[in-house]
Amino acid sequence: MRRVLVLGSTGSIGVQALEVIAADPELEACGLACGARVTEMEAQAAAHGVTLTSANGGGTVPHDPSLVGLIERSEPDLVVNAIVGAAGLLPTLAALERGVPVALANKESLVVGGDLVAAVRARTGAALLPIDSEHSALWQLLEGVPAERVAAAVVTASGGPFRGRGASELADVDVSAALAHPTWRMGAKITIDSATMMNKGLEVIEAHHLFQLPYSRIEVVVHPQSLIHAMVRVEDGSLLAHLGPPDMRVPIGYALNWPAPPPPRPPLDLLGRRLDFEAPDEEAFACLPLARAAGLAGGTAPAVLNAANEVAVAAFLDERIRFSDIARLVATALDGCPAAPADSLEAVMDADAQGRETVSSALAEAAR
Repeated sequence: MRRVLVLGSTGSIGVQALEVIAADPELEACGLACGARVTEMEAQAAAHGVTLTSANGGGTVPHDPSLVGLIERSEPDLVVNAIVGAAGLLPTLAALERGVPVALANKESLVVGGDLVAAVRARTGAALLPIDSEHSALWQLLEGVPAERVAAAVVTASGGPFRGRGASELADVDVSAALAHPTWRMGAKITIDSATMMNKGLEVIEAHHLFQLPYSRIEVVVHPQSLIHAMVRVEDGSLLAHLGPPDMRVPIGYALNWPAPPPPRPPLDLLGRRLDFEAPDEEAFACLPLARAAGLAGGTAPAVLNAANEVAVAAFLDERIRFSDIARLVATALDGCPAAPADSLEAVMDADAQGRETVSSALAEAAR
């Protein structure tokens, strides 16, 4: 029996992780953590027989120490980190320090602290198992290809609700339109990130850290059907693709059961389906090139990028800024917070705070 601690249990990934756990007799939930939705978490705990829980009250707590305590008390065999944002970094580090594998849906752990995570893993040997559908697909594809034969990794993007619109058409889109994702059902923050394509930019940085690939060998292709989750270009010019339904329970099951095979699920039927591909419009969706630039800059630049984006997205959801202001505010933060070495948690936390403060100050100035 594998004991699984689910962080972010009331979010979309957390809920589906608990569905996977409930359906598998070899898995059991040993602890839960949430933000504001405490009543929902309490209902989950009762349904799954869990007695150890933690909640931060719903505030933005980038480095919540209570989650470290929950990891210690619950003694998990595996931690599912489905927390939203930079708040996921500290529990990722804490679990890996204890040699506990992490099934990672919190891409910000690697965006904000990729170098720190790598250093901890080198010391402890703890596994990092990607849950994001794109990275799970790459993980499975790359297992079968010798590293010297890999020409590039291709991360697919749905294009979000505004695929095909130009920059001039995006300035005044409202929150409800941005939350109407055509393929996936996700939390509000990640849905907005999908609409701006920041989510795909963060995934490029995540892929860089997960698979030790240079940014020049990580591509993004828009694929609106969301059936191909990732591809690998091989040196002979061929392209290997991982196809599957847009169902997050598939990559969750793969990570939670690893190294054993996941439980069987209904096969993907391709009859009558079409597969379309197009290049992302980096003028209309400027967050994508901003993320790639931050990744190339390295150090604390990705931490600033992520922090600035979190504050800007929250302001958009509160209808305090326009959709097009998100990328503008992120660019302002990157310009105002030069990259420094990300060689300690304190350095990363300082960069995170600087990014948040830069955007908060810009918002306050604009409101005057």
